[in-house]
Amino acid sequence: MHRICLRALLTLLLLVPLARTSDHGSLSSRAFVTGPWSLVQQGTTGVSAMQLVVTVIVAWGAELNINTQTVRALNPTSNTWCATGSFIGNGTLVSTGGNPIVITGASGLQAVRLFTPCSDETCDILEDPTRIRLASPRWYPSSARISDGSMIIIGGSMVGPVFINNATVNNPTYEFFPPKNINGFNGLQIPMKFLQDTLNANQFPIVKQLPDDTLFIAANQQATIFDWKTNTEVLRLPDIPNGVRVTSPFSAGSVLLPLTPENNYTPEVMICGGSTISDTQDPTTFSAETPASAQCSRIVLTADGIAAGWSVETMPVPRIMTDLILLPDGRVMIVNGAQTGVAGFGMPGEEVLNSVGNSPADNPAFTPVIYDPSAAAGSRFSSDGIPASTIARMYHSTATLTPNGTIMLAGSNPNPDVTKMNSTIKFPTEYRLEFYSPPYMSQPRPTYTGLSAIVDYGSVFRLSITLPSEAKDVSVVLMDFGFATHGVHMDQRSVKLVSELSSSKETITVTGPPTSAIYSPGPAFLFVVADGVPSFGHRTIIGTGASPPVDEGAIANMLNKTSDPSAETSPNTWST
Repeated sequence: MHRICLRALLTLLLLVPLARTSDHGSLSSRAFVTGPWSLVQQGTTGVSAMQLVVTVIVAWGAELNINTQTVRALNPTSNTWCATGSFIGNGTLVSTGGNPIVITGASGLQAVRLFTPCSDETCDILEDPTRIRLASPRWYPSSARISDGSMIIIGGSMVGPVFINNATVNNPTYEFFPPKNINGFNGLQIPMKFLQDTLNANQFPIVKQLPDDTLFIAANQQATIFDWKTNTEVLRLPDIPNGVRVTSPFSAGSVLLPLTPENNYTPEVMICGGSTISDTQDPTTFSAETPASAQCSRIVLTADGIAAGWSVETMPVPRIMTDLILLPDGRVMIVNGAQTGVAGFGMPGEEVLNSVGNSPADNPAFTPVIYDPSAAAGSRFSSDGIPASTIARMYHSTATLTPNGTIMLAGSNPNPDVTKMNSTIKFPTEYRLEFYSPPYMSQPRPTYTGLSAIVDYGSVFRLSITLPSEAKDVSVVLMDFGFATHGVHMDQRSVKLVSELSSSKETITVTGPPTSAIYSPGPAFLFVVADGVPSFGHRTIIGTGASPPVDEGAIANMLNKTSDPSAETSPNTWST
């Protein structure tokens, strides 16, 4: 049984070495199922689902059982709004940062919230700011699970809400959870010049853990390779092409394309959407009717690929605030967002031109697009057979792959004051759930048993499988569905494992990931894929299941040099 974590909007109402190629290595041979898709509206979220994550049993503001459509309230004591989240190596979900407005308990800016999945409904969120907190305040930060199973938290603003970052509120630093004594900063935040260079539009930076144990980071119009172990910027990459900005409030979607043995686990990043609006312009002069960017840019992160630069493609329609979802068959779903405007909402009196209520975006993108990275350039985008939604999924929308292979859509909150919402509001707070079913859902599907709770690096294990009788191409894919918020997907990942099918086709021998940089220690869902049809994805932990390294000295120094945020109060000045 799997549950979806709706890390809720707590409203005022509710408490390759390959050169660059056109087929992403040998993925051109990957099969996938064609045919019509289906879309159903089923159930509600119970809260405005601006943050979303999947585990075995999962929660944040609310826990949704997607099998029974029941919702259970949870009990965060700080404001989770606009936080980030990642799992760490032992499977615990860690939420960090948030909003300064105190609803119950404390400001969320320095908050660390822990949730460890359990097999019943007794687990809840743990917060103790007297001993577990961030070293610095963060609103709109990003995060990634790194190769030792810990979490790196990057950027954001020192205060919030702010429509766009600026030098007076910027937090151009990163830190770790658990805290580390590293690079001369004993448990404290570490300066990052890239986060100064990318002002003003650098909130929710794009962060990807790379197979060589560095990080890809993109913000505004720039991108870099960063080594967190030495606190060095390894290489400033070519700028995003054509003046497109890709981070909040010009929010694009991004994805690390599937890593496979055939492409030598070579990383290639794709970023789709965004805006060419100037980040130095007065936000009140932005317009909700300014077209977003339809650009998708890819870059292969090898010496040859970087020298070649970004390759540019064009989506069928422009998108801002879009979600990119990796599918188990190796393709990418582009969904949600708007065709005009920017991300966010205008506070009363500060709305952008042509705003829709408080929404600085308009013209929802109702029809998803499937992107096939293995197809020839010019034929990678398709919406064939995909029904359009009728629900606007704009600011504070989310989407995720689910263990059974469907794609779940939730949220949308482009107008902030839900207490005054009514049927005449064009883009109200949205509680309805939708599920897209790809064509593979209607095909005979492989099944398997024998997955252990923990799979270590390089370990060899066997699965008992049942395949459709005609199956020819059988593979094993390890996926991290990531943590989704504001169109940003922390830690989303697809890694194809080395596997060998027995002559009887009744067992498959699988080898765990080669290194902890290819797949960081922590939760994963394993799919057996037969001719493009995936099994149900069962959950395991990659690595040893141990907690990430804990440095008591670094923790003590952080606590000594920072104050308890629960002792500070910020009144709720947001009118209801």
